[in-house]
Amino acid sequence: MTTRPDRGGDPPSRPPGVPAIPAQPGPEAAAPAGAAPTPPGTADATAGAERTPEGLATTAGTDPEADAARRPDRAQYGVVAFLVLVGGFVIFDATTRVGSAINTADPIGPKPVPILLGVLLLVIAVIYAVDVARGGAGEPEAGEDVDLSLPIDWRTVLLLVGAFLVNAVLIERLGWVISGTILFWGSAYALGNRHYVRNLLIAVALSLITFYTFAIGLGVDLPAGVLQGIL
Repeated sequence: MTTRPDRGGDPPSRPPGVPAIPAQPGPEAAAPAGAAPTPPGTADATAGAERTPEGLATTAGTDPEADAARRPDRAQYGVVAFLVLVGGFVIFDATTRVGSAINTADPIGPKPVPILLGVLLLVIAVIYAVDVARGGAGEPEAGEDVDLSLPIDWRTVLLLVGAFLVNAVLIERLGWVISGTILFWGSAYALGNRHYVRNLLIAVALSLITFYTFAIGLGVDLPAGVLQGIL
């Protein structure tokens, strides 16, 4: 039995009161003092922008590297055209100019091999064109120490071209041994080798080796020129 306060007894014990939950501040209260009130709907738009996945804000076609990777390199079609021309010319030459003589030593004849080579060139051209159209591109050379930012060394190029032209002009007059020696020695000089005597000896040896290799091994006589009767 509990006693009542008006009868001289102590008041009955009561359970402790539940503390009041403080009110949570709203968006207006969270804003710093002095800041302008946020217009209605702006918070929702900002939250939506934060939830947008990264990259959706960018439109298609704004990445130049990706576009360059997908865009075909039209300059490679020049290589395709060159392969088609060479393959067509080989087939045309084999079917119109090459004879069809067949003997016991060569039962196949001279036509099938160049025709096969021409067809293979055309097949390679088609495969290469399809690869270029799909965005395929050659990878930069990683095995050579080449700085692509440097300009072309025209002096070296012209010296090499001059060595080949001198060989073409003198091969009938002086013979392969002399013109080939000039070709090999001039090529080494154009490429920067300055061991003149050693290069001359190596060039003479290479010319003699190739001369006798063609004459003895392949049965093809290279021009002897002024050394006719000596070699």
